[in-house]
Amino acid sequence: MAAKKWRDLEPRQRRTIVATGAVQVGLAVSAWYDLSRRPQELVNGPKLLWALVIAINFVGPSAYFRFGRHQPITHKATPWHERAHLTDSVPAR
Repeated sequence: MAAKKWRDLEPRQRRTIVATGAVQVGLAVSAWYDLSRRPQELVNGPKLLWALVIAINFVGPSAYFRFGRHQPITHKATPWHERAHLTDSVPAR
């Protein structure tokens, strides 16, 4: 089966290809941007390797966002009802 040329595709097929390409490029650009701004300590593995992996279709950016980043440990804030309880126990001046 011979590959179809662009002009042989139906308008719906063309729109699907353009939309899929736009999503793919958007994912890759956002992953590269995140990688460039993220310190090495917060990346699992070498940044150069992840930059190359991101170039692989949808799989690369998805893998980077899922496995390539360390999330900094954040301490959870005290729930509002506990804070209210703590402020009630503070002696008034």
